[in-house]
Amino acid sequence: MKSDRWTRRAMLMLVALTAVLSGCTTYVTTQVTAFSDWSGNDASRTYAFTRSAAQQNSLEQATYELLVANELATHAFRQVDAQQAHYLVGLSYGTKSETVSVSQPVFYSSPWPGPYWGRPLDPWAPFGPFPPAYVNQVYPVFTHSLGIRITERASGKEVYNVMARNAGDEQSLVRAMPYLARSALADFPLGNGAVRTVKLPEDKNGGVSNEVAGSPAPAPALPASAPTAVQ
Repeated sequence: MKSDRWTRRAMLMLVALTAVLSGCTTYVTTQVTAFSDWSGNDASRTYAFTRSAAQQNSLEQATYELLVANELATHAFRQVDAQQAHYLVGLSYGTKSETVSVSQPVFYSSPWPGPYWGRPLDPWAPFGPFPPAYVNQVYPVFTHSLGIRITERASGKEVYNVMARNAGDEQSLVRAMPYLARSALADFPLGNGAVRTVKLPEDKNGGVSNEVAGSPAPAPALPASAPTAVQ
């Protein structure tokens, strides 16, 4: 009976530990660089998207425009017909892939026969630890980027240009784009030459979470749904 109680307690502790680990939040970190000559006001924040020749009739382009439009709306921008728009908004985006090589230690036990024979990952042998050997592991890294360029329609003057980049093992640009769009327009408008690192909680359903990421340093107050921007 005593053994059964200990077994039950151990199972409860395992379940609790699993629940705690499953609740851990992971973050998508994006670097944002902005160049700005912004002097607009809320009354003039009407815009239309402009497309390059390669972006015409593109479903991918339309998908990304919708994500950016949702973020612009949080800053009082209104999408209108191109002939009525005060601003034109152009998008650029892409993914670059590369590989990184990481040297990792591999431990081996004593080469002498004994109770530790046949345990290559055991760093402790009968005569003490043996120095590890190192092997190179190659991993793919994908860098995703989104550029947003805002110009005055009448004059063609560029008033805001922001680039957001993040990198990791996620290959799909589609999955990365919600984080790029929100990070690029976080705390709009940024000052000229501003560089920010934005952390967004990763949504387990594949989208971007509305949860606010914690910041180790004081930052300006942001809307409840905005990410944390760390200077």
